Amino acid sequence: MAPPNDPVNSVFNVLKTQKEDNFFELSNGKLLVKNVPLLFEVPSNVSFSSFSSVCQTSSAPLPLFHRANSTSFKGGFLGFSKEEPSHCLMNSLGEFTDRDFLSIFRFKTWWSTQWVGNSGSDLQMETQWVLLDVPEIKSYVIIIPIIEGKFRSALHPGSDGHVLICAESGSSQVKTSSFGAIAYVHVSDNPYNLMKEAYTSLRVYLNTFKLLEEKSVPSLVDKFGWCTWDAFYLTVEPAGVWHGVNEFSQGGISPRFLIIDDGWQSINFDDQEPHEDAKNLVLGGTQMTARLHRLDEGEKFRKYKAGSLLGPNPPLFDRKKPKMLISKAIEIEHAEKARDKAIQSGVNDLSQFDIKIEKLKKELNEMFGGDQGNSLQPTCKNGEELQFNSQGCGSSSCNSDNSGMKAFTRNLRTQFKGLDDIYVWHALCGAWGGVRPGTTHLNSKITPCQLSQGLDGTMDDLAVIKIVEGGIGLVHPDQADDFYDSMHSYLSEVGITGVKVDVIHTLEYVSEDYGGRVELAKKYYDGLSKSLAKNFNGTGLISSMQQCNDFFLLGTKQISIGRVGDDFWFQDPNGDPNGVYWLQGVHMIHCAYNSMWMGQIIQPDWDMFQSDHVCAKFHAGSRAICGGPVYVSDSVGGHDFDLLRKLVFPDGTIPKCQYFALPTRDCIFKNPLFDGKTILKIWNFNKYGGVIGAFNSQGAGWDPKEKRIKGYSNCYKPMTGSVHVDDIEWDQLKEASEMGKAEEYVVYLNQAEKLLLTKPSSDTIPMSLEPSTFEIFSFVPIKQLSPIAKFAPIGLTNMFNSGGAIQGLQYEEATGDHGANYASAKVEVKGGGNFLAYSSAVPTKCYLNSAEVEFVWSTQDGKLILNLPWIEEANGISYVTFLF
Repeated sequence: MAPPNDPVNSVFNVLKTQKEDNFFELSNGKLLVKNVPLLFEVPSNVSFSSFSSVCQTSSAPLPLFHRANSTSFKGGFLGFSKEEPSHCLMNSLGEFTDRDFLSIFRFKTWWSTQWVGNSGSDLQMETQWVLLDVPEIKSYVIIIPIIEGKFRSALHPGSDGHVLICAESGSSQVKTSSFGAIAYVHVSDNPYNLMKEAYTSLRVYLNTFKLLEEKSVPSLVDKFGWCTWDAFYLTVEPAGVWHGVNEFSQGGISPRFLIIDDGWQSINFDDQEPHEDAKNLVLGGTQMTARLHRLDEGEKFRKYKAGSLLGPNPPLFDRKKPKMLISKAIEIEHAEKARDKAIQSGVNDLSQFDIKIEKLKKELNEMFGGDQGNSLQPTCKNGEELQFNSQGCGSSSCNSDNSGMKAFTRNLRTQFKGLDDIYVWHALCGAWGGVRPGTTHLNSKITPCQLSQGLDGTMDDLAVIKIVEGGIGLVHPDQADDFYDSMHSYLSEVGITGVKVDVIHTLEYVSEDYGGRVELAKKYYDGLSKSLAKNFNGTGLISSMQQCNDFFLLGTKQISIGRVGDDFWFQDPNGDPNGVYWLQGVHMIHCAYNSMWMGQIIQPDWDMFQSDHVCAKFHAGSRAICGGPVYVSDSVGGHDFDLLRKLVFPDGTIPKCQYFALPTRDCIFKNPLFDGKTILKIWNFNKYGGVIGAFNSQGAGWDPKEKRIKGYSNCYKPMTGSVHVDDIEWDQLKEASEMGKAEEYVVYLNQAEKLLLTKPSSDTIPMSLEPSTFEIFSFVPIKQLSPIAKFAPIGLTNMFNSGGAIQGLQYEEATGDHGANYASAKVEVKGGGNFLAYSSAVPTKCYLNSAEVEFVWSTQDGKLILNLPWIEEANGISYVTFLF
């Protein structure tokens, strides 16, 4: 990624001089694009303004300004006016029917996903954008609700095909009656160019966010990591983290980054002593009404004593303990749900439920160790308990170098040399329930939560229920800078290199008294961005639970990476036993389609998974070509190292693709979740080839009536489909465009271990996939080296992304000592294992790191095979040369 733009290169008050007719026109109640009616029955109070008439000045960087101007005739803004001002205004933009669309909508406060249909009435509440197919002009049109003044907007379904736009301030005290640019429309003959052009135009116009191309990304994007969440949930503590990292190291795959997820902070509940940590928390949900009472690590980590986990006799650790605690906590959760269900059914005598719940809670407390709980204290091999520092201090400043988080991170790096980054989790407001008033130097206030009407159409969510129940201890927005810098400067001092910021979209709940959601968000995101730049190298932040236009249009001037999917769910929280399978396909759909817009602004992060899950291989296939970091949340003792070795090199780096994965063009207006016929296909690039991943994700999806994601068992079945080299959008990356002009390609099927030849004029390649399975197709241009020799390197077949192992490629023609002509192919490969290339003729010689070696060549299909070692001293790099 390019470094942040130099403000010297920005342009101020540049007037557009180029005049062109706009492709859009609003006339006689119709919105037309190139004279084709797009929306009918457009109300008379709706206006259209061309991009160039609205955006005549900008402080955006000059190249972006010119780029936006060069496509200005393709786009414009929609507005509307009302007679009475209000804090929430709803208006129709017109109607359409019998026109295919793809949309992204919020199915929870925090998460968005794909939805398709063919009428305005098919849209879902809180739609973030809608992409319309316009085959009459072989083009696509996008409608993006945006921000104007103190209002943000979203699209909603209307009756009789109407598209409604809802503009809201988030405060009854902030009202208006008219908008001139509350939605943006853009047209292009290429759906991927359309996204680039539209969001470039918005970046130039709004100037409240930056595109991904303008920002640097954290170094972890091409590395392997481990997140503690599914391993421990809230029971995370130093010994468990240590043993988790150590197991990966002993398994030959060292994490290069670690995320210590929720559970490390100093939190408690309003009815507790103000400066004591809450005890014996296990599952997510139990902590959602808790608040920060200090800004450093909780007691579990503060008590760590330097060297406790170092030494010749590594401490013992009960791997079963976290799972036992989690299992018991799940029993309590089920018992509490049964009690709630009984209440809803009108049961008056709840004593039996209460007795059972108290019994289970007592058992959990005893498992923790009674009143001395909240620790999974390890023991040395001689049976003695490890010594932790018992001193607890009331402020972050009194932690010494020999205890607490600073000692722990230092010991981790001493023992695990390749551990580059250690991140910790926190909510945007500090903890789920914010900051407890009166416990820190900050001015925080418990603020009641109000949900916008758009969220009425979203899925029931425990997190929302809990946050609404407890309110948020909101730090005054004027102290946002101080709030984040106080947390992050301390974390940076104790060896933390970044943060995962979660629960981002709670701000919209608490904006009533702070000027509305836009103004509140601006202050918080500005404070967060400043702290990120100061304390974490400008890049060390993963954004999560942020999938709403408020965040992307207001919060991404500095933030450059974020989650594009819902959480990884290893089972259905609503109890469908088949959810362990179908939820995994849902996750991939979230990630693939969200990347279409989010990828313009941030590096897409496809989230963690567990390598020993029943569908782990299915997840691994998608992560291999997603173009982002690869990380898992394995439990201690719960690893499939054979699977991980297909994703990760021994040094903890990954064979990462060069772009971010996106759905193929023939999947855009389809439903790969429950239409019973569509295979999800995603494309990406390696340095020397393209790749298509095909995934049978059928079997589940959104139910608009029940407002939840559920299984569609009739769709969980084998699927057939096809791929073609033209499914790869070669023109979307400058470095890949030449590869798209090749006359012939070799195709390698990673799972089937087949090698095929194809041309752009060839028929499609058929495929058949069982449920929750995949295939990865590597397309590599073939080089004519000599009249008889054609060559193409495929890569390491023992890696899911085989072509990602190819780091360099050089073809040469030369004359030898005796006047004979020869050709050579020199391939730089990272990784060890089975190297595969295609060759139409047998090479005369092969050299591995300058030494001549034997190889295997097949006359039947041209497979050229060589085994490569992992050479640690060379960082896993080998140089392979074939002579012809």
